Amino acid sequence: AMDSIWILLCGALVMFMHAGFAMLETGCCRVKNAQNVLMKNMVNVCVGTIGWWISGWAFAYGSAGHPAGGFIGIHEFVGSGFLSFQDGEIVPLEPKQRQSKALQWFFQWAFCTAGATIVSGGVAERVKSPSYAFFAVFMAGFIYPVIAAWTWGGGWLASFQDVGFMDFAGSGVVHLCGGTSALAGTVVLGPRTGRWEKPDDFEPHNLPLVVL
Repeated sequence: AMDSIWILLCGALVMFMHAGFAMLETGCCRVKNAQNVLMKNMVNVCVGTIGWWISGWAFAYGSAGHPAGGFIGIHEFVGSGFLSFQDGEIVPLEPKQRQSKALQWFFQWAFCTAGATIVSGGVAERVKSPSYAFFAVFMAGFIYPVIAAWTWGGGWLASFQDVGFMDFAGSGVVHLCGGTSALAGTVVLGPRTGRWEKPDDFEPHNLPLVVL
């Protein structure tokens, strides 16, 4: 029980990163785009959750630490196999199982959507909401899960040259993945219109939010 409570608490703390990202991105943008940036952070969590449920978990951890070819998981799409039944009733935990799979799903979901929301700051004020929503689903449903499968999911990078890969806090799996995706987005979109012609018009509108 204590293990489950601890994982639940840690997952909630990771989820609070969304609040921090929302304040940082909103404070750094122009006041006219503040609501749009906040909405994209909400969209990221909502549609990213759908992507993680449909295919993200399956690609990342669906093969129980043995991704197909060391590349990607191939089981447990759309939550299949999460619950066990005995005599018509749900069995909370299998023998010798310490945490439920649903709890692990929640914990890893928090990291997935946190990585995806990094991109919203990188492309702030430069992308339409429907386009970003499509990307958020793709990020949570495929891009991040593949990276997670290679590393935390027991893929090829986890056993590379008998050295393996260690990342306890997510600096590589989460933040490098999200940052690289954000960089790719900024390269494609380019700078905001007038950014270098009138730089004073693009000053952060709320520094207290940025600090918080």
